[in-house]
Amino acid sequence: MTVHRIEIDHSLPLAEEPETGHNRWHPAIAPVLSCSSEDEIVMGTRDALDSVIGPNSTAADVANADLGIVHPLTGPVYIEDAEPGDMLEVEVVEVEPHGGFAYTIQAPGFGFLRDEFPEPYIVRWNIADGWATSNDIRGVRIPGVPFMGVMGVAPSPDLLTRVIAREAELGDRNGLVMLPDSNGATPGVDPIASEGLRTIPPRENGGNMDAKQMSAGATVRFPVFVEGALFSAGDAHFAQGDGEACGTAIEMASTFTFRVRLHKGEAVANNISDIHFTTRERPHSQVAGKMRSHYATTGICVDERGRQEPENVTLAARNALLNMIDHITREHGFNRQQAYALCSVAVDLKVSQLVDAPNVMVTAFLPMDIFL
Repeated sequence: MTVHRIEIDHSLPLAEEPETGHNRWHPAIAPVLSCSSEDEIVMGTRDALDSVIGPNSTAADVANADLGIVHPLTGPVYIEDAEPGDMLEVEVVEVEPHGGFAYTIQAPGFGFLRDEFPEPYIVRWNIADGWATSNDIRGVRIPGVPFMGVMGVAPSPDLLTRVIAREAELGDRNGLVMLPDSNGATPGVDPIASEGLRTIPPRENGGNMDAKQMSAGATVRFPVFVEGALFSAGDAHFAQGDGEACGTAIEMASTFTFRVRLHKGEAVANNISDIHFTTRERPHSQVAGKMRSHYATTGICVDERGRQEPENVTLAARNALLNMIDHITREHGFNRQQAYALCSVAVDLKVSQLVDAPNVMVTAFLPMDIFL
C-alpha cells in the first residue's frame, strides 16, 4: 500500500489554489493525483463556505455569503484501472478537524424550515478534546463524530446531460434548484464553469450526501461513470443530526484519510446506480451493549422516469427501500416478498438530509447480525 498526500493551504480560498480542487462536478476536471487500488490518501479539505466564515463573523456575513463558491472540494483522485461499470469502495479511516474553529449558519432561503426562519444566523463553535462548545449557545456541548459531507465521483457526459435537463425542467416548475452557473466556479473555464453541476444536492455520483454514519470505519461504494473514477471530497462536519434541519452542521476544515479499493464490473453486473455503504457501528442505538454492523442503501427524489420531484421525502424513502430489497435478494438469496418483510421488521429508514435541494436523501440501514 502506498500513502499519497494532497496538501492544501487552509489560509487560501480554493480560487487562489485551484490546482488542489474544484467546486463543480464535471467529467473534464483534471485529476490532481493518481493512485492504485488499495492505496491510502491523506488530503486537506476546506470548509463548506471556503473560509468566508471565521471566529469574528456575524449574521451580516452570512447574509452576504457568496453561494457560488459552495462546496470547495479536494481532488479529483484518479484511480488506475477504474472504468465505467466498476464500483469504487472508499474506506473512511479518519476525519480530523483542522484548527479549533467551526460554525453553523442559517442562510436566508435555505433549510427545511426556511419559511419560519428567514433571517441569517450564526453559531461559532470551539472544537477541543472531542467536543464542540459555543458562547452563542451556552450550556451545551456537542460530541464529535466527524465525517465528510461531500464525497463523490465524476459524472459521465451522459449523466451530466440528464441531470442538467431534469434540474432545468424542475426550475421551469419553480422548484428550488441551483442550475449551472459560472459565478464563483473553480475551475473557471468552459465547459466546466458553464456546464458543471452545483455541489449542493446529492445525485447518482454521490456528492453532498450529508450522511453522518459515513464516519471513521465506514466504507462507501460509488458506481464508476468515467475512466479513473475521479473521486473528490470536502465539506467536513464535526457533528450533525440526521436531517441537518437548518441546512448546515458543525462545519469545519479537515484532514481526511481514506483508502480506495476497486471492484471490477460490479456496478454493471449488479445493475447498481446508487450509493451503498457499510458502517461498523449501529447508527442510532446499541443492542445489548454490542456494536452492530450495517449495510446501507440510499435514495434520492428522482422517479423511475428520471423526473426530479423536489424535496420529496416519500419518493427518496421509496427509492432507498427498493434499493435495499434489490440488495437483499441479490446478496442473500431471498425473494422480493421475503426481502420486503425483512425490511419491515429489521431495516431502519433514516432521513440523512432534508435540505440539499432539490434532492433530499433517505438511507436504509440493514443490521448484518440478523443473518445466521
